[in-house]
Amino acid sequence: MNVAIIAGSTRPGGNGEAVAQWVHDLAVKRGDARFELVDLKEFGLPHLDEASPAAMGRYDLPHTRRWAAKIAEFDAYVFVTPEYNRSIPGALKNAIDFLYAEWHNKAAGFVGYGVFGGIRAVEHLRLVMGELQVADVSAQVSLTLATDFEHFSVFKPAAHQEDAVTRMLDQLIAWGNALRTVRL
Repeated sequence: MNVAIIAGSTRPGGNGEAVAQWVHDLAVKRGDARFELVDLKEFGLPHLDEASPAAMGRYDLPHTRRWAAKIAEFDAYVFVTPEYNRSIPGALKNAIDFLYAEWHNKAAGFVGYGVFGGIRAVEHLRLVMGELQVADVSAQVSLTLATDFEHFSVFKPAAHQEDAVTRMLDQLIAWGNALRTVRL
């Protein structure tokens, strides 16, 4: 089973890389799946610039084909997202919107962070995933700036957050394995 841990923010100096790396470091200790950190920054996606809608599956541009090939490799996803104005970052929404069928019949888990734990961003992301036929698991990780970040900027998760990651990954692996049969 292949799981992508998608760092959903491209903001320079933000907390996304540290949070995504922490999730990855915890995940690889499990041994029940292959986990890969996927950083949106490495793909350099512009604002959606494909002439055809993603649902048509016709990707004309090299950056879209590269992104599609990467996302298609995975059976499940962990989205690591900050909360910006009660939603997800524009770069994450843009990256999701580039593709369509590559997301279908897979599982997703969420790690949100922000003033209120990224809860509203995750709720928005759940709606988007539903439209893409992605089964999202109920367990999620909510990291708050006041308790999981020193001085609201240096990532230092509270000890109980590791258990939250474990619960989310347990559900994600179960659902990801179950959905493999749907994709065959």
